[in-house]
Amino acid sequence: MKRNLFFILLFCVAIIGCKKDKELLYSSQDNIYLNYPKKDTLKFSFALFPSLQQDTLWIPVIISGKRVSRDRKFQLSVVADSTTALATINYEPLKPFYIMPADSGTTHVPVIIKSTDTALYNKSVRLTIRVSGGTDFGSGLVESIRTKQIVFSNQLEEPSWWSFWEGEGEFGDYTRTKYQLFLISSGTTTLGTPGPGDFNSIPEGLFYIGNFTAFLSDPFGWVSQNPQKGYVLTATNDGTGDYYFYSTSNPTKKILLEYLPQSATYVFIDENGNPVVLH
Repeated sequence: MKRNLFFILLFCVAIIGCKKDKELLYSSQDNIYLNYPKKDTLKFSFALFPSLQQDTLWIPVIISGKRVSRDRKFQLSVVADSTTALATINYEPLKPFYIMPADSGTTHVPVIIKSTDTALYNKSVRLTIRVSGGTDFGSGLVESIRTKQIVFSNQLEEPSWWSFWEGEGEFGDYTRTKYQLFLISSGTTTLGTPGPGDFNSIPEGLFYIGNFTAFLSDPFGWVSQNPQKGYVLTATNDGTGDYYFYSTSNPTKKILLEYLPQSATYVFIDENGNPVVLH
């Protein structure tokens, strides 16, 4: 009899313990954070996409808690003391609130950044954003998972593969304009750098360089043959015979195509005032 009472007592304690655990599981308020595991900063360069005047970054937001059968509001705001980007100039101002859809545990918020500020050709700007609870969520999670930095510019940094092809006598000295024109015309954003005894990527590299060379030799023909690219050549109308080369979707970013009367040829001019040539 005593033995039976002992097992009954253990069963009751177990039931009470399970009920208490279940209550604790749902006792805290739902929170919200930015779903970027192991990534503190997002980096973006408009120089890789010269036809863009702006781009939309979709920021993943996730809840810590329960899904519910109604829309809920939360906030995404700019952290002013760690932001150098300028509202309306470098990015579209954020909305007063955003929606976590009913029955959802995650959503994506659009953050629109812009490339039209000419200062971005020479520097990067930082936009720091932080998600908070708004009217329907708590803000109790640590700031490190609710905050992210977006660093962006319109700069082209010299790629690691450039020095290899420069050494092969193909590219010559690096300039941002030369790299920009390569990206537009070649059909690739990178070239391989084969190691000792590995020459498999050289034919492919020479193919892309050939595309670039043909473009530099006849930019008018390239524009005519590639209307889908959206680039045009427009006369400067200053009596020089020069042209501006640019994307119709981003006409503020122009590259000068200079006419050389002594040879009756055209050559692009880089940011240093020098002709863009290959060696």
